[in-house]
Formats: sequence, C-alpha cells, structure tokens
Amino acid sequence: MALTLCDVGPRDGLQNESEVLEPLVRADLVNRLAAAGLPRVEAVSFVRDDRVPQMARAEDVVAAIERLDGTEYSGLVLNEQGYERFAAAGLDRVNVTLGATEEFNRHNGNATLAEAIERVERILAAASEPATVTISVAFGCPFEGRVDPGRVAELAGRFEGAEVVLADTIGVAVPHEVRGLVSRTRVAGFHGHNTRNTGYANALAALEAGASVLDASVGGLGGCPYAPRATGNIATEDLAYLLEGEGVKTGVDLDALIATSTWLEGVLGRRLEGQLYRAGTWPAT
Repeated sequence: MALTLCDVGPRDGLQNESEVLEPLVRADLVNRLAAAGLPRVEAVSFVRDDRVPQMARAEDVVAAIERLDGTEYSGLVLNEQGYERFAAAGLDRVNVTLGATEEFNRHNGNATLAEAIERVERILAAASEPATVTISVAFGCPFEGRVDPGRVAELAGRFEGAEVVLADTIGVAVPHEVRGLVSRTRVAGFHGHNTRNTGYANALAALEAGASVLDASVGGLGGCPYAPRATGNIATEDLAYLLEGEGVKTGVDLDALIATSTWLEGVLGRRLEGQLYRAGTWPAT
C-alpha cells in the first residue's frame, strides 16, 4: 500500500501564526515542499480574509505556485462559497472539513452539525476534483470533551465516495484510540497534533490500522485557534525520518525538508516545534 504524506504547513501551519506572510512567501513555502518530493501539499484555505487574515489572498498564492509533476496541490474549504473560489483557482484536490461535534462546528464554521454535514454533501456532489473530507475533533473537542467513537464512525460512513481523514485537532488521542477508530471506520487518513507528545506514535498506529494518508506540517507548525494550548502538528521531516527508519518509503528528500524548516525559522524569527531540523539526520549525510 502506497503512503501519501501530505504537508499542511502552508495552510494549517501558517493559519495559527500571529504573523501574516505575504502570498509570494507562502507560495515559496509550497514550492519548497513540492521540490522536496512531497506527494501532496495543502497550499491554502478559501475562507474569509477578515476571519483568517493569515490565509488572505489565497488566489494570489495559487497563482504564484510553480507546479511540479508528482505533487498534488490541495485547498481547504468550509462552505460552498469557498468551493467556488477553489474551483476557479484550479487546484488539484479539495479538502472539505467539518467537526465531529455540535459546538466545534458552531465555533469553526458557524453551523450546526447537521448543517455542516449538508454543506459537505452539497460540495461533494458539485465537485469534479478529487475530494477529501477531514473530520476535525474526532478524538476530543475543546468544548464538549471526549467524543463518542460511534458518532465519528457514523459520520465517516456518510462520505463513502470521498477520501476521509480523522483529525486529532487538539492532540488528545493515544495510539490504541487511533488504531481502534481508524480500523473501525476504515478511513483513508489521519491528521495528528503533537500537543501531548503522542502525535508520532498515533501516526504509526494509524498506519498499522490501514491508513494510507498522513498529514503533517513542516517544522511542526500549527495548532488550533479554538484551543490555545493545542500546539503544533507533527513535523513532516520528523515523521518522514521515523517512517523511513521503520521501512516505510515516503519519497521525500529529508535534507530538503530540513533546509525548508531552517529557512522557515528565519522567516518567522523563532524556533520551530520540530526537532529533526535542529538535530539533523543520522547517520549524517
């Protein structure tokens, strides 16, 4: 089974930063990740500029991307208006997201759970591009606490025609929970955060349970705006090092990924959450 490693840094990573980067800088990040051999890069989200200024001018970012064969470029949408912008921009894959709980959907998408489900179904019906459905807070919610696995399984089952990814948005899951829910739902992917230092073990558990898509973020960028203590995603280069050591081929150039994190550290002016870009590969190359 082939593994798709998706870097969500340009979207999920940068949207949680206090600094707003110019579209050309964000496109440069996308280009560096593609050049490092990432099979999929989530480049932008098509949301209101006033609500998420870090993602403003998504179309300008897309226009500045230097497309490479072998990399699939995706964009995230929350509603039909976002999908219309996505379709006009011409990216390869649409990522539609909703939360597993009522309160998270109200805070993140200004909708009830039922309304969010209907939005996703309408977008999937309209989309001509390959589609991913990401179910946020699949393991724990900052507003409702623990999430019933049965609820998540029922929700995942509604989107059989799409690639479904379960997200541990606030980083509360542990491996047996991830292994159990991925196995039960037979979803394609897992999106993990390393808030409580379980993210990498959870990614391996998802892989063991049959997942073929793993999300990660260059340098470990990211978080959740609605859970202030939910620190970043698992770092793409750290995960790739782990997977390669376990005999799982990722197809990425680790040295190029490390160089990208080092560059990004300079852009943001702070140390990133990832560790490999500071420690280096071993044996040293």
